Amino acid sequence: MEASHRNHRNPAFVGDDGRSTASTVEISANNPALRDNSDDQEAAKLPEERATWGKGIEFLMSCIAMSVGLGNVWRFPFTALDNGGGAFLIPYLIVLFLIGKPIYYLEMVIGQFSSRGSVKVFDLCPAMKGVGIGQVISISMVTTYYVAIMGITLRYLYDSFRSPLPWSECRPEWQSYCVASSLGNTSQLGSTSPVDMERMPQQQPVASAELYFLKEVLHETPNIENGIGMPNWELVVGLFIAWACVFLIIRRGVKSSGKASYFLAIFPYVIMGVLLVRAVTLPGSIDGIYYFIKPQWGKILDPKVWYAAVTQCFYSLSVCFGNIIMYSSFNKFGHNVHRDAAIVTGLDTMTSLLAGFTIFGILGHLAHEIGTDDIGSVVKGGAGLAFISYPDAIAKFKQLPQIFSVLFFLMLFVLGIGSNIAMTSCSVTAIRDRFPNFKQWQCSLLIAVVSFVIGLMYITPGGQYMLTLVDFFGASMIALVLGIAELYTVGWIYGTDRLCKDIEFMLGRKVGLYWRLCWSIFTPLIMTVILIYFYATYEPLTYNNIVYPNWAYSIGWLITAFGILQLPIWMIVAIIRDPGQTVGAKIRGAFTPKKNWGPLDPLLREQYNKEIENELTPKRGQGIWAAIKQNIFG
Repeated sequence: MEASHRNHRNPAFVGDDGRSTASTVEISANNPALRDNSDDQEAAKLPEERATWGKGIEFLMSCIAMSVGLGNVWRFPFTALDNGGGAFLIPYLIVLFLIGKPIYYLEMVIGQFSSRGSVKVFDLCPAMKGVGIGQVISISMVTTYYVAIMGITLRYLYDSFRSPLPWSECRPEWQSYCVASSLGNTSQLGSTSPVDMERMPQQQPVASAELYFLKEVLHETPNIENGIGMPNWELVVGLFIAWACVFLIIRRGVKSSGKASYFLAIFPYVIMGVLLVRAVTLPGSIDGIYYFIKPQWGKILDPKVWYAAVTQCFYSLSVCFGNIIMYSSFNKFGHNVHRDAAIVTGLDTMTSLLAGFTIFGILGHLAHEIGTDDIGSVVKGGAGLAFISYPDAIAKFKQLPQIFSVLFFLMLFVLGIGSNIAMTSCSVTAIRDRFPNFKQWQCSLLIAVVSFVIGLMYITPGGQYMLTLVDFFGASMIALVLGIAELYTVGWIYGTDRLCKDIEFMLGRKVGLYWRLCWSIFTPLIMTVILIYFYATYEPLTYNNIVYPNWAYSIGWLITAFGILQLPIWMIVAIIRDPGQTVGAKIRGAFTPKKNWGPLDPLLREQYNKEIENELTPKRGQGIWAAIKQNIFG
């Protein structure tokens, strides 16, 4: 037994310093076929040089910068608040344990093991290549609007240096229904006013921070029946700067983005720490934090709460979009991804809580300033938090509100850039895996220019309508379906048991029952239930309760169909291309890993193929139940 365990140790484990932890002499001694070929070992290196992270810590920092993003700051606190406050943490942590961690680790493993990007990694099952292509399409669409939000953030960052803050005062053209954010209780305006909006549309009192966002920044139109309008030139400048930052960071691949990851991962925590320390020293902040964590136990059995927990975990960690596979594909074979997956998933949750304490500490102070106890009614979630509620709260600060504003919007910008680098790199890697002669900087520049042009759509007067539309149909709908397809592909077609043996070969560690049960049963099953619930409770998309015109819904469903139909299209292509002589042989071949599947290093792949053949042979042909049992339990 001991000898067998020694054989499973990865003989070519490469540490983060780039040196092998086992001697190549040892490999040669154990493999007579290689003994006389020592001179050829240099020639037998990677068929094409693939870039790797300079240090293992760069991979970890990049994953932190990717996963810790806007969702932690403006989505988690209000998702928690709407779904039971402190009680929401129970379903969220359970979901993190059964969905977040298992998928994160799985994607890290298959990317590192194969050194392939998010499309080529489906060489493990060529018929499912459409999953990877669909995910790249989805993440490319997310990239276009994500950077548009960064452009708006830059506009606010620039405005934060002005005194007084431009959103703190009313403007003459806003007429009598504006109330200056620097004065009085503007937080409850609009949401709690009994005035009938239809009867007296011009008399509804609105905070100047909200009017500034809608009228000065977005120039938002009441609907998009007559089109979305022309881009706002000030936001075009912000969009250009944001894309220039992304391009400069990724132009040399992981060599440049790895160096930037230290700043992108750590700097937001510095700002968040400063904001948190300041927030908890403000009068009323403790009330806000208590309001955030106060459990509402009645909501814990509500299926909507569990649905919210799954979607928050799914999108916060950026799983099933291809980013994690892409980043880990640049790791050295044998890097300890088990540790990294635990660190990133744990840190992501801690960051969400930290952001919640910071935001609600400041909003608690706001409630104290304006003399209300109902903190839940004073804020808006999502983009409304970043560009309306938070600026509105800052405008009421008596001393140097500009400092808080600069820190907050700088933090948002850095968080957003860190996440967007991963998304854009995912598209670049998918293209360069297919067209290796396409230089990194050329591919990065092409994607930046095309995405910049598409992004102009989101900074028009109707831009927020389009952003909401693309986010729903291009991200949420596609990611859920393809994510489930990915889980069943790896867990049951490729096989959980084979995946576990791959991990054992790569990391030299046995895979526990927890991971096996999650990958084969719990994670795909829960995600399937969530998808059914998603469609069962589907309602036509609206933006601020405004129904979209029919042409917009048509565009939305076309986007969804374009992403999801990659699955059957590439399945048919794979079956047709397979060299099998009969239809049955072609189908079997399309669902079997390619011959060159495995580690990129030819020596390692040869050894892996021998080991995996020996491991998988014993229980072949013993019936369906034996196969299921072997797949789950080994």
